[in-house]
Amino acid sequence: MADDREDLPPTSRLPGFYRAPLAERREAVIGPAVPAELAAHLEAGGALPLPVADRMSENVIAQHGLPLSIATNFRVNGRDVLLPMAVEEPSVVAAASNAARMVRTKGGFHGEATEAVMTAQVQLDAVPDAAAAPERLAPHRARLLEAADRAIPGMVRRGGGCRDLEVRVIDEAEGLVVVHFYVAVGDAMGANVVDTVAEAVAADVATLLGGQVGLRILSNLPLRRMVRVRCAVGADALGGEALIDGIVRASRFAEKDPFRAVTHNKGVMNGVDAVAVALGQDWRAIEAGAHAWASLRGAYGPLAVWWREDDGLVGELEMPLAVATVGGATGVHPGVRAGLSLLGNPGARELAVIVAAAGLASNLAALRALAGEGIQRGHMRLHARKAELEGAAEKAMKKGGGA
Repeated sequence: MADDREDLPPTSRLPGFYRAPLAERREAVIGPAVPAELAAHLEAGGALPLPVADRMSENVIAQHGLPLSIATNFRVNGRDVLLPMAVEEPSVVAAASNAARMVRTKGGFHGEATEAVMTAQVQLDAVPDAAAAPERLAPHRARLLEAADRAIPGMVRRGGGCRDLEVRVIDEAEGLVVVHFYVAVGDAMGANVVDTVAEAVAADVATLLGGQVGLRILSNLPLRRMVRVRCAVGADALGGEALIDGIVRASRFAEKDPFRAVTHNKGVMNGVDAVAVALGQDWRAIEAGAHAWASLRGAYGPLAVWWREDDGLVGELEMPLAVATVGGATGVHPGVRAGLSLLGNPGARELAVIVAAAGLASNLAALRALAGEGIQRGHMRLHARKAELEGAAEKAMKKGGGA
């Protein structure tokens, strides 16, 4: 992932960035990596043109804005990156940037993502002799994969296509069988592609196995589209040995208690979702897959875990993560295009590592606060700024005749 391109920022370490005036912050991050028309969109405030909004959704009457921020200090697989974040909560951006600053002293975040393989599901009900369904379908595997590829010729031309299939007997007594088709979707999220595959092969599968065709749709638990990110933090950067012990204990708490694990994972998703929204990703699908993955080991558990090694603290995040750099909002939303340009227009797998790094940083920041001064002190300091804004808005409404 290392990149020496001159149009990318040489460093994400921008001391005092949060104190600079807004115009100076924008000037500092918009460089040659962002095309002129997209830079102009950001300089004008980043509002989505209403004709574009009207084409993106249904029943549009206006647009709804979120602050677009930049998380600084991130180094991911040896490259400095400035992370766009769209989120209403100021502590998310501040916390992720602060954690990334601590992590970069040990080289930053390192990770890898598997090939972007999504799962198409074909449901069959009342399949006779359901237990034998896997054996009955096995001789026809190659033919079914070829039929699936014929349904998505464009994706096959781009190097994607159906990689495998699997038969799952869900309920033998009811004859409920599900056939998974695993489809490589390149840099796309892939929902439309895998839905096309499921619909194209369903009749053939039913002819071979019997039963009644049910749903034909993707699964948002893409277990063959995983990302894993790791980082290390020294005691000096973190703030002392006691904080390492506190974070390790908090991580063990999340491993043992699902009530804590939910909040632990919310801290992860603070970072993941903020970057996902800024970059036009399907954050709802990402959330669903993340929490399902957290539950697969028999009880709900943490997405990220932390432990002590000789030279400090080490953390690792693993989760399914379907992100895209083509299709959907990535092609039509100028703010999304600007954000991807700012990142150097990564492919989907590289983007997955970057997004996961944001999640691991956010989790580290939350655990450090909990193990130290507590979560409220930093939260309330940043919330005070919003309270001032609320007061100013209320005065403006009263002056203008609002109730």
